[in-house]
Amino acid sequence: MGDMALGAAAVGVSRRSIVQAQSRVVARYRGGTGTRGEYHDAARSYGSLHCAGKVSYQVRAGTVVGFTLHGRHLSHFAHPASYEDFLAAFGRPDRTRDDEAYGDLMGYDTYYWGARKHVRWDAWDSRVSLINLGDFEGNTGPWQMCGERSS
Repeated sequence: MGDMALGAAAVGVSRRSIVQAQSRVVARYRGGTGTRGEYHDAARSYGSLHCAGKVSYQVRAGTVVGFTLHGRHLSHFAHPASYEDFLAAFGRPDRTRDDEAYGDLMGYDTYYWGARKHVRWDAWDSRVSLINLGDFEGNTGPWQMCGERSS
């Protein structure tokens, strides 16, 4: 994804493409008024590198262990017009978590353990809004969260 492969060294992610780095370890950052920020050493830690172009990389110990697709990369998945169409296209998930706010259904987080995949269905816009592939919480087996159910 974006010239990066699972298991690749995260230092290969173009530093200029990183728009935000989230990490438990504070990476060096340079920026200021009128200056585009630059992240240094963020790829050597644990966390996420969010890049221009709507691709994010999950990093653990300096290695790319997952990808997040959002924005324009989801255009390939624009055909499901309902949650039932979504299930027909993606199949029955191993686990589903309802996302509700103030009693309204916001969407479903669906997890496919064999594929190590998390797909978010946005109930308000009737669309796929996010796909996580690889080593993310919930992608590899059972866990307990509020609102989850087995499918």
